[in-house]
Amino acid sequence: MIITSDTVTIKKPAKDVFNFLADLNNLEKIMPEQVEKWTSTENECHFTVKGMASLGLKVIERVPYTKIALTRNGNAPFEYTITCHVEENGLNSSVRMVFESDMNMMMKMMAERPLTNFVNMLVHNLEKL
Repeated sequence: MIITSDTVTIKKPAKDVFNFLADLNNLEKIMPEQVEKWTSTENECHFTVKGMASLGLKVIERVPYTKIALTRNGNAPFEYTITCHVEENGLNSSVRMVFESDMNMMMKMMAERPLTNFVNMLVHNLEKL
């Protein structure tokens, strides 16, 4: 399953957006309000979504000013990656996130809408900062 977020325009250079997203301590600022028990370092984060299990992310790749790839770090019931794509557009940047996972059909049916909402919320919260 591949879920691509909306693409948003950030009124900052790609370098600034990349540096913000590359430090997982900053992700707490764009997480939905249902996220609690946040802990993080530059390379890893762990959190709980109210009513769900604890989740975690860790950085697996940083391509300066264009891409940050994150993967599961913890007990999520399936493997996944979230890739943040940053593109320079003059004085602005375009940002989108792509969630990828090999879920079974039943899990996909249950998770597709909440995951789509999640990645869209992340990019739109980033746009507001």
